Amino acid sequence: MHKIFIAILILAIHFPAKTQNTYYPPISQTAFWDTLSPSTQGWCSDSINSLYQYLAKENSKAFILLMDGKIVLEKYFGTFTKDSVWYWASAGKTLTSFLIGKAREEGKLALTDKTSDYLGSGWSSLTQAQEDAITIRNQITMTSGLDDGVPDNHCTLKSCLLYKAAPDTRWAYHNAPYTLLDKVIETATGSTMNLYTQQKISAKTGINGLWFTSGYDNVFASRARNFARWGLLAQNGFNWNGVQLLDTAYARQSVNTSQNMNQSYGYLWWLNGKASYMIPTSQFVFPGYFIPNAPKDMFAAIGKNGQIASVSPSRKLVWIRMGDVPSGQLGEVPFLLADKVWSRINTLTCNSNANHAVQPKQTGVYPNPATNYLYVLTAGQYIVTEITGKTVQTVRADINKGIDVSNLKPGVYLLNGPNGNFRFVKQP
Repeated sequence: MHKIFIAILILAIHFPAKTQNTYYPPISQTAFWDTLSPSTQGWCSDSINSLYQYLAKENSKAFILLMDGKIVLEKYFGTFTKDSVWYWASAGKTLTSFLIGKAREEGKLALTDKTSDYLGSGWSSLTQAQEDAITIRNQITMTSGLDDGVPDNHCTLKSCLLYKAAPDTRWAYHNAPYTLLDKVIETATGSTMNLYTQQKISAKTGINGLWFTSGYDNVFASRARNFARWGLLAQNGFNWNGVQLLDTAYARQSVNTSQNMNQSYGYLWWLNGKASYMIPTSQFVFPGYFIPNAPKDMFAAIGKNGQIASVSPSRKLVWIRMGDVPSGQLGEVPFLLADKVWSRINTLTCNSNANHAVQPKQTGVYPNPATNYLYVLTAGQYIVTEITGKTVQTVRADINKGIDVSNLKPGVYLLNGPNGNFRFVKQP
């Protein structure tokens, strides 16, 4: 009995109990979605306009913010409207995580099953023993051990799937093993991705959309409000208006650390509030939260070019952003954009200096962002690399002699030195 109580308590901590205040929009796409005035939150129009100006500058197409499920902010940019359809990019990985969990719940697969049980032998260039060591769990945790450094890590051809390390010994953001989960789901369920998504998600929640093929990838696309529905479902432990759509144990684990290398990664979800994090294309382990301005319990679906659904159960808040690539933020996962949006959300309150960030900005380097010089708190040799891992300069610095970054192109860089690894932004 004591163990049962502890288990229930753990679930309640991560997924707060649904209250009568939580609003769920009607499943019909044409039905009214209830709203809240920003004034009920004490938010100022000037601060909201500043947020919108930032989003416009960063090539956004849609932004929606929900409180308790109700729309507080909704803004479309340019010719984009609430009826426009846009792709989720890698934010759609979280839908796949749900579908794997649902197939598991229905007894159609187990996370410990070999991938080859569903793809057949010889789906990679590995030996049979190496291939048989890869499981579905490795695919949803980015621990397959396949080489993500191939020329195109989206490539799902056998010739692109090469051995790098044993499964469970290396975390790497590798798209190909993830994409192959589609075939795992279809083989296990006897259904297509679109039909299974419609049956298990869309019909229950109104989260309508379509999977389509783009190159090697299978990409989900929808209207912005459906992306917001997905965030609302996740915020409430994958429970929609009192109906639990996903086994609670799997739901809880999907948004908690899934392996011991990247603490900030669950079952294809990005997690805040952890002691460290890793990023795509790099094996560095960075100290601190990957979104410093976000609440500790925030977790997110994040895709290329800034397709983001950010969820905070403690704040009862969900926001989504769709759009084109933000300035100076190339790469698969634009953390900086998410952090800057949270920093502006934290200062929406009128005449308030309140800051909801739970961790100060990293203090090993400053100023961050930097324009001409970057200063360090510990003397020694420092290596500046691009996000891809390419070294751009090596320099010796001390607290009085800064690192000249004036010639770097605007963007996100990594700094590796005696006091650890840091992420910094070079601005124009």
